[in-house]
Amino acid sequence: MKMANRVGLSKFSVGSTLNRPQKSLSLPSCNSLCSIAEKQESTSTNSSTTDIQTQAQEQEQARHEHVRKLQNLLQQGRTGTARSFIRYLIRPKSPFSSASHLYTLFSLSSPPMKRIFSDMLFSVCSESKMVSESAELYMLMKKDGVQPSIASVNLFLESLVSTKRYEETLQLFSEIVGSGLPQDQFMHGKAIQAAVKLGDLKRAIELMTCMKRGGIHPGVFVYNVVIGGLCKEKKMKDAEKLFDEMVERSVTPNLITYNTLIDGYCKVGLFEEAFSIRERMKVENVEPNIITFNSLLCGLCQAQRMEEAHRVLKEMEAYGFAPDRFTYTTLIDGLFKSGNVDASVALSEEARRKGVHINDYTCSILLNALCKKGDMEKAEEALRKFLENGVAPETVFFSTIVNGYCQVGDINKAYMTIEKMEALGLRPNNVAYNSLVKKLCEMRNMEEAEDCVKKMVEKGVPPNVQTYNTLINGYGQSCLFDRCFQILEEMEKKEIKPNAVSYGSLINCLCKDGKILEAEVVFGDMLHRGVAPNTQIYNMLIDGSCVAGNLKDAFRFFDEMVAKQIVPTLVTYNILINGLCKKGQVMEAENWASEITRKGLSFDVITYNTLITGYSSAGNIQKALGLYETMKQSGIKPTVNTYHRLITGCGKEGLIQLVEKIHQEMLEMNLVPDRVMYNALIHCYVEHGDVQKACSLHSAMESQAVQPDRMTYNCLILGLFKEGKGHEVEDLVNDMKTRGLFPKTETYDILIEGHCKLKDFSGAYAWYKEMLKSGFIPNVSICKSLITGLREEGRSNDADLICSEN
Repeated sequence: MKMANRVGLSKFSVGSTLNRPQKSLSLPSCNSLCSIAEKQESTSTNSSTTDIQTQAQEQEQARHEHVRKLQNLLQQGRTGTARSFIRYLIRPKSPFSSASHLYTLFSLSSPPMKRIFSDMLFSVCSESKMVSESAELYMLMKKDGVQPSIASVNLFLESLVSTKRYEETLQLFSEIVGSGLPQDQFMHGKAIQAAVKLGDLKRAIELMTCMKRGGIHPGVFVYNVVIGGLCKEKKMKDAEKLFDEMVERSVTPNLITYNTLIDGYCKVGLFEEAFSIRERMKVENVEPNIITFNSLLCGLCQAQRMEEAHRVLKEMEAYGFAPDRFTYTTLIDGLFKSGNVDASVALSEEARRKGVHINDYTCSILLNALCKKGDMEKAEEALRKFLENGVAPETVFFSTIVNGYCQVGDINKAYMTIEKMEALGLRPNNVAYNSLVKKLCEMRNMEEAEDCVKKMVEKGVPPNVQTYNTLINGYGQSCLFDRCFQILEEMEKKEIKPNAVSYGSLINCLCKDGKILEAEVVFGDMLHRGVAPNTQIYNMLIDGSCVAGNLKDAFRFFDEMVAKQIVPTLVTYNILINGLCKKGQVMEAENWASEITRKGLSFDVITYNTLITGYSSAGNIQKALGLYETMKQSGIKPTVNTYHRLITGCGKEGLIQLVEKIHQEMLEMNLVPDRVMYNALIHCYVEHGDVQKACSLHSAMESQAVQPDRMTYNCLILGLFKEGKGHEVEDLVNDMKTRGLFPKTETYDILIEGHCKLKDFSGAYAWYKEMLKSGFIPNVSICKSLITGLREEGRSNDADLICSEN
């Protein structure tokens, strides 16, 4: 830069003083410039080296001065000051590179004080949670034959456990035992704690046993740690035994012991034992804390025992403990799971008034509960209050509201909620849009569902596998299978791999539509693409085959399933049993039922109902009744369907008293008859001549707001004809028509045949004319009866007309 200035000045001088005699300017050559630069660089390097050397000398002097100060402090017995000074010297910007550096320099400078200093340095590093430095020091001390004190080792063990170095804790303990260093209760306690934290209860108990054998008595800490580990693993019997041993050894349980046991018992649903421990606390004068009560509340709420939970809450408040956030969250969740949504919302309001902040999880629970209940007005109000009270708006809250509106079928408000999300700066996610797509598919509005997917893409929310699965299921339900295959191709193009649900939805729809061959082709494609089938998919194929009456294929799929080590479920066996029963192969069905118990499964209500239906249909009512008794003895509550099958079977056999008994048992079980059950009962009484009873059942049906159908009226019409009350039939038919149940072939056949049997051929002919006008054709044999009757009455023209019309 100086050279440049010199050149510039020279040019200016020459240009401005042409007439003056000038001294020539001598510019340095290139070589001269290089030489100057090298000299400058050399001078600079020498200066830097000198500075570094000076700095190093100063640091070395400082280190020796620090060591000298430490020596003086230790010689003067000022151990507290010495410890503080060591803590200062091992800080990050210390003159010493590490604690080991300080140890080495001090050991060389003052060998006689090495043992005292090294133990102090080791303990300070351990206290400071400098685990790596402590480990390095321990190894150096061991190498130099310096044995750390028990207190220092205990500090190191504590630092290892507190920093979650559990494996290292156990390794150090093994090292201590192997080195012959004296051990105390604390050392064993930390080793046992490390084993429990690693989930190795076997090792923890072995260490505890060794501890006792070595003459070291476990204290309350050790017992609490192991009892806690056992409770976590739900081994309450073992925890109970250890508690008893603790008491026998005169180790007094403390609040932690009792709280641990209460929490353990509650988590496995042993509330009697949990309350027994609580009573023992009272006897032993151990004061509870909020954890005691929260543990009881959590267990009771999980089990939906809300009355007992409220009693515990009252006791908690009587002890002066105000419910905290955990208490409120637990109770709100319990009330929600018990179906008392209004109470859970009210409790959240109470928490807000008392200044207890409800977390996002609890807010989501409440919103979800209100949405599931369909109370969208309250859900919106709850969300508004959450936001007013400082809860940050979250995508999950609004997605829940979107889903709620979809569930109640209010698509417009679902879209409006998405717009509200965007106005608040929240980006709608797949969950919100997938809820809309799902509802639109359920409504069979596939065009709008596709538009919704397009909107997702426009908003920067890429459709995921669930979106496409929903579309596949929607088109499948509408039997638009070509579009289903197109969607699978689209997924492949977009590198979204179809999963078992994608194929399962399509396979299920094909099976329901009776397209078993096509379903099997899709299944083959699924296997070819490396998508592993699951139990549900095999169940679909087995069920589809059974419905189609192809048991051979059903069992082929079952064998293939087992060969692939896919475990059949109770549903699988129930499907096969139902298929066999429908084919009349009831004995074989019962053999397969035996397979259920051999596989460690238990019959459910579907298993029993299927077998009862099978035997009832086969005319073996005694076997069906036997299964019914076994079902009740097994603690499985019969359903209306159970009783329907039994009543139908007994009715066929003419066992009217048994029908009445079974009907009465059903009512005692607080089961309300449905239309199918009423029809079965009405049909049974009509068949056996008790039309009055059939009519009273019809009245009961009306009073229960159970709507009759054509079968109901057909049975009642048949009953009136059996009693010779053909003149009352027209009123029943008119009532039937009033309900929008216009007679069809079966009803007209009953009417024509009934009048013919009563020799009322004019009445029969009137119903015949109405039948033809309604577009139905009578049964051939019924026509013959009517024609014969009309001819007998001399109405040959009408008889001939019927012949010409049929």
